[in-house]
Amino acid sequence: MNIDILIVIVYFIFLMLLGWLYRSASKSTNEYFRGGGRMPWWMVGATAFMMSLSAMTFTGLMGKALTGGISIAVVFVANATGYFINYLFFAAKARQMRVVSPIQGIRLRFGRVNEQVFTWANVPLNVMQAAIWLNGLSVFVSAVLDIPIAQTVAGAGFVVLFMSLVGGSWAVIASDFLQMVLLTVMTFVASIVAIVKSGGIDNLLSKGLPEHAFLGDGYSYGYLFVGWFICIFVKQFFSTNNMIDSYRYVAAKDTKHARKAALLACGLTLFGTCVWFLPAWYVAGNYPDPASWGLADLGSNQADAAYYIFVRRELPLGMVGLMLSAMFAATMSSMDSALNRNAGILVKSVYEPYFCKDGDEKKLMLAGKIFTAMFGLIVIGAGLFLTTLQEFGLFDAMMLVGTLVGFPLLIPAILCFFIRKTPDWAGWGTILVGMCVSAIIAFGVTPEMVQSVMGMSQPMEAREFAELKSVTLGVGGHLLITLPFFLLTTLFYKAPSAERAAEIAEFFDNVSTPVVSEDTPETLEQDRQPYLLLGKLLMASAFGVLLLVLVPNDMAGRFIFVSIAAILGALGFIMNRIGQAKEHDVSYQTSHS
Repeated sequence: MNIDILIVIVYFIFLMLLGWLYRSASKSTNEYFRGGGRMPWWMVGATAFMMSLSAMTFTGLMGKALTGGISIAVVFVANATGYFINYLFFAAKARQMRVVSPIQGIRLRFGRVNEQVFTWANVPLNVMQAAIWLNGLSVFVSAVLDIPIAQTVAGAGFVVLFMSLVGGSWAVIASDFLQMVLLTVMTFVASIVAIVKSGGIDNLLSKGLPEHAFLGDGYSYGYLFVGWFICIFVKQFFSTNNMIDSYRYVAAKDTKHARKAALLACGLTLFGTCVWFLPAWYVAGNYPDPASWGLADLGSNQADAAYYIFVRRELPLGMVGLMLSAMFAATMSSMDSALNRNAGILVKSVYEPYFCKDGDEKKLMLAGKIFTAMFGLIVIGAGLFLTTLQEFGLFDAMMLVGTLVGFPLLIPAILCFFIRKTPDWAGWGTILVGMCVSAIIAFGVTPEMVQSVMGMSQPMEAREFAELKSVTLGVGGHLLITLPFFLLTTLFYKAPSAERAAEIAEFFDNVSTPVVSEDTPETLEQDRQPYLLLGKLLMASAFGVLLLVLVPNDMAGRFIFVSIAAILGALGFIMNRIGQAKEHDVSYQTSHS
């Protein structure tokens, strides 16, 4: 068997084992969907970071990096900025909502009608995005490993489904942490190799970046890029700071842990931005013609294999398997969170209030697992039948979905924290207006129309129109029409009923009151267990990577595997020692309680 395929299979088994190890960690929906609200900051921060990634980070985005210059990193700088604002403000507010599912916060703030509107507008969107991620990854893996797409979709989808179904949020977030470590270490080592083989960072950049180093190729009108630059920061701010995506932080142990998690996600994103693109720019300088890579099966998307080409040609045999595992990690971390979150939304916002009013935890847990399985099968099915988009690459398809479909949901989901006196219909009304704006942009805007309106003397480049439509026009339209509509609804505000007034008061009281955890022998023991388990799993991962020195490579190649194993092993050892040291805290608290 191909060594790279074997590595991916072992990685899949490892993830399924993780789900099995956490099979008894969830005894209630509170634990199954948010870890009982007692996750440490380093696990929550890892899952927040991994949720911003997918395989497209190392396929579609790397393809754009070949000609897009340094500007392509702007997306992640914008993400990091959003996470920093999480740290300053939103992470605390999200944790302080004191909910299991983020849509429960919508119910308190906007009422039951909006709870259903947000549920059924958000859940299908998540399924669609997960299917796009899974399909994009499967098309890529199929081309580079010559494996049928259906097998890749089914295999990856089943692993995610098993882990999410059996282990719940504890397995999901623990796997995100392990996958974050794998991804970070692997990409860091790859970037070091790229720098060394280029003779230094200056040589790498001078040879690999296009003539216009920051802007890149594909722009005839600089002001269009300026508009995209501004709008991508706005888009990522809304994407990372809103009630719907607050599930990143509702699992945190308390307010302080939520804020520290956001800061960790910010730091990891900035670090990744500095190292992820170096291998792609190395490829741009040394293998500039994608047609010569021997990946004709990718068609017009051959450039998406830039990172793969670097790993295949410049790193030792076996590293392609680790790279593909990292790519699966990026996609599967988003998928497993989507399955767990969507199931939590349906249980807490549909099943419990309408079909299980007695709140029987056994029934709710069963429903949660049924919904998790259902969403997993739907994503796999959608991934099998989804065809690649022709007008846009993978990256632009992701941006188009996020901007035109998802953005209208985000406006009321963040402004509701700041503006109190709005009628309940402001929520669904803003979404409706936003959907109309999105429809006009998606189906009514053409390159010829833009050129005519803006008086352009020459046609736009393909990159210009793709980024204009997927980001600039979407964000601009919603800022000029959708957002003002929400603000104008304050003119129609009337005092709500006593019941609604109490719910709104509860919402604002909650978000303004910090969550403070109390240390007891039980909670301290719970705190140290993740250190022990994940530390041991990291050391096991290190041993597995170390075995790759047996693969026939030169000494330099073997040293790369030793380096990766050493980093994983050292981190695992440190975590295990921290867990052991915390046993003293448990004993001390027990003796003084």
